[in-house]
Amino acid sequence: MTLQDLIQNMTPDIYSNLRQAVELRKWPNGVRLTEEQVELCMEAVIRFEIQHNLPAADRVGFMEDQCESDKEHTDIIKIMH
Repeated sequence: MTLQDLIQNMTPDIYSNLRQAVELRKWPNGVRLTEEQVELCMEAVIRFEIQHNLPAADRVGFMEDQCESDKEHTDIIKIMH
């Protein structure tokens, strides 16, 4: 069975468990993931999200387009002695 076969047969529950395992760096039973497991789980999560056309905002690693420091309006603070 290939990785692609596994992704095609992955349920939303399995996806959620893998995503949480990557986020917490441990399995639901508390056992810590190895670096290899983190990488493999992350790849499976990303492939699942792409295959199921999840909106970008729901995908792992999503960041808003604009960070706070890039906002158009910036308040100016005057320091007076």
